[in-house]
Amino acid sequence: MADESSYLLEMQGITKRFPGVKALDSVDLAVRAGEIHAICGENGAGKSTLMKVLSGVYPAGTYEGDILYRGEVQRFNNIAASEQAGIVIIHQELALVPELSITENIFLGHEINTMGVIDWNEARRRTAELLERVELREDPETPIKYLGVGKQQLVEIAKALEKDVKLLILDEPTAALNERDSQQLLRLISDLKQEGVTSIIISHKLAEIEQIADHITIIRDGKSIETLRVDGTVDEDRIIKGMVGRTLGRRFPERSSRVGDVLFEVHDWTVQHPLDATRLVAKNSSFTVRAGEVVGFAGLMGAGRTELAMSLFGQSYGVKLSGEAFMHGKPARIRTVKDAIRAGIAYVSEDRKSLGLNLLDTIKRSIVAAKLGRISKSGVVDELQETRYAEEYRQEMRIKTPDVETGVDTLSGGNQQKVVLSKWMFTQPDLLILDEPTRGIDVGAKGEIYQIIRRLADEGKGILLISSELPELIGMADRIYTIFEGEITAELDAANVDQETLMRHMAPMQKGNAA
Repeated sequence: MADESSYLLEMQGITKRFPGVKALDSVDLAVRAGEIHAICGENGAGKSTLMKVLSGVYPAGTYEGDILYRGEVQRFNNIAASEQAGIVIIHQELALVPELSITENIFLGHEINTMGVIDWNEARRRTAELLERVELREDPETPIKYLGVGKQQLVEIAKALEKDVKLLILDEPTAALNERDSQQLLRLISDLKQEGVTSIIISHKLAEIEQIADHITIIRDGKSIETLRVDGTVDEDRIIKGMVGRTLGRRFPERSSRVGDVLFEVHDWTVQHPLDATRLVAKNSSFTVRAGEVVGFAGLMGAGRTELAMSLFGQSYGVKLSGEAFMHGKPARIRTVKDAIRAGIAYVSEDRKSLGLNLLDTIKRSIVAAKLGRISKSGVVDELQETRYAEEYRQEMRIKTPDVETGVDTLSGGNQQKVVLSKWMFTQPDLLILDEPTRGIDVGAKGEIYQIIRRLADEGKGILLISSELPELIGMADRIYTIFEGEITAELDAANVDQETLMRHMAPMQKGNAA
């Protein structure tokens, strides 16, 4: 650990304005060399904006205040300038080219070459070393588009390690990872610390922050509130109080006991990988969801949770080989997404920006998009009804925006997620499949999402909840199914289960190796 007075980075009085908005208001940040420094705050607090100022995304001259790096004032005019100084940022929205391979992505823009000829053999060799370092078991030639979000995050980490990084900035690095893979990444960051790499982490996973950070700077409403030293006296409640200005009550709402009859039932569902005919992503899966019940799906990255859910939602993923689905006891023939919606099924994707929203649309259009027929006559949309329904959901879901004409791209992650939920609630479903519904949103917004989920269950909806956060599953679900390599390995009562038990069923082949 560096001397207390040895700062690698000081950001002094940083103010950043956008039209009509002061996103940052005289923010101060001091990061010691060789430490892991966390930045916490609610969505929209200014965390990512501050890091974009530091990394040159918002160039010198577009903000007020000073950046001191290694004791010298810096004026980064672009990302390349900050990277040349040894500052590498990994954004929450990953910057990878889907059609290119892992190797091509890692060396994009700084290819290994001899007299202008790219040495792909060396590039692949170094990529293999980097992938081993981040424990990602993939062929360097694999196109990015064939990797899940979690694996893409690890590629971004490997890409950063290839550069001569001195200060690594990670914006929600574990948002796409489950508990085990998150711990793997945190160990990697700790190893980098031992090698002298300083890290700044933005995260909503407060338990992880408490576990790994040396200091925590809290930002609220565009202002730096305080910096806490993690010394055993700082816990999640203390961090939350700084973030929201008050203490929060129960993290999860009380369970309802009003569980009804079986609403949705799946028998022996088997699905083949869309590209590899020898690989099954769902193997003879059978499960039930009752009316008024929250059913959790737990599994490691790549276990097949999302693949199973998407295959059920109109066969949106893979090739169905066998199996039956029943809604209200009757066979549900769901060959397309339209069939799924008609059957009363809604699916909130884990990737809200790419699959859940059209970022060019307004809130109003986004909310009604999945079932325009509800507000149309002879193919013509009733704009008065469109506005009325959208406004009802804006108020009911407490979407923080003055009106429904606002573009969804301007909203925080938590508010975008509320728009996605509104969109699917507008279809009047009986079953909602929620895939990582709280990924990348702050603790306050999470609480609101939890209340919405519980309210929907109380109304008699069936909820299928996929989450990488085991405390979330235990706190929200009535029953939990565990999945490993496409197979359902256990059905557990959430009220009488702990994280260790879930992990044993999520990786049954590794029970003998558990430490």
